Amino acid sequence: MTTLHRRLLILVAAILLLAGVGAGVVLHAADRADRADRPRAGGPAVGEGRLTLAQKHRLAFVNAAAGPHRASVASVPSADPGGRRVASDLKCARFYAAAGTGVCLRSEPGVLKQSNRALLLDANLRTRRGFPLAGTPSRARVSPSGRFAAWTVFVSGESYSSAFFSTRTSILDTRTMRLIPSLEKFSVVKDGKPYHASDVNFWGVTFAADDDTFYATLNTADKTYLVRGSVSRRTVTTLVENVECPSLSPDGTRVAFKKRVLSGATLWHEYVLDLRTLRQTPLAERHSVDDQATWLDDRTLAYALPADGEVGGTDLWTVPADGTGAPRLLIPGASSPAPL
Repeated sequence: MTTLHRRLLILVAAILLLAGVGAGVVLHAADRADRADRPRAGGPAVGEGRLTLAQKHRLAFVNAAAGPHRASVASVPSADPGGRRVASDLKCARFYAAAGTGVCLRSEPGVLKQSNRALLLDANLRTRRGFPLAGTPSRARVSPSGRFAAWTVFVSGESYSSAFFSTRTSILDTRTMRLIPSLEKFSVVKDGKPYHASDVNFWGVTFAADDDTFYATLNTADKTYLVRGSVSRRTVTTLVENVECPSLSPDGTRVAFKKRVLSGATLWHEYVLDLRTLRQTPLAERHSVDDQATWLDDRTLAYALPADGEVGGTDLWTVPADGTGAPRLLIPGASSPAPL
């Protein structure tokens, strides 16, 4: 056998091996998807129906329960969160809505890499505009008036607890469709002085009611800060250290956030910050909360926690915003809550 023949045989064998591995991966993924599409005995009742963002007194969310509607945007009556879920045909990794405007972050697997997009939605969940994302979906928010939408993606790394990660946060004017691709272009004022650094990262935008002010997390030099920003002036100013994933209360007076504590198995503890006094109140949830909490009203916060016994599954929990009470399961098999 000549050297050329041997090389050809090795090449053919390698191709067959790779084909077998690829087929195995595809079959494994198909099997996992098939199992995820099977409803579980005793699981929540989920059915198709008309879901609009104009509906009142309902809570929208991403359905995480096993079955054909897994990852679909769904809703339940606010007064009966354990009731039957109405699911749309829109599937999202992250979702949020306000004032009849929604944003859906999607991540779809591809042959070589996943495809990530942000979809701006009208009140009937129809796509008004799509935008390519530079990484994996992480956070999404819409301003109270629906004027602005924001999203954060991981450009590298898989979570905020990763030793090496980079984020990109964008803000979209939903009226003009003008996109600010990255908050890293904004001017930063830190400790009262202009600040410049190559390692600046932002994530977790939350909007005030004036259609200009927002709050977000700034990360630089291995520290995180709560910043107050202005969309029109393209500036942010640091307020408090050790604040991540802020969420502004409906009355605009407080910010819920996760604080890095590194205590036992708890990496982040949920707090509420009074913006006038800068007093911080720890909340009753003792589990590590890796989420951007949502205010259901001026007294109650909702957030996702990993579901017991289900890899990648999440449940929605609530806790009083004043530090009293105890956590309560709100919706099993759910994430990304948005009160309508």
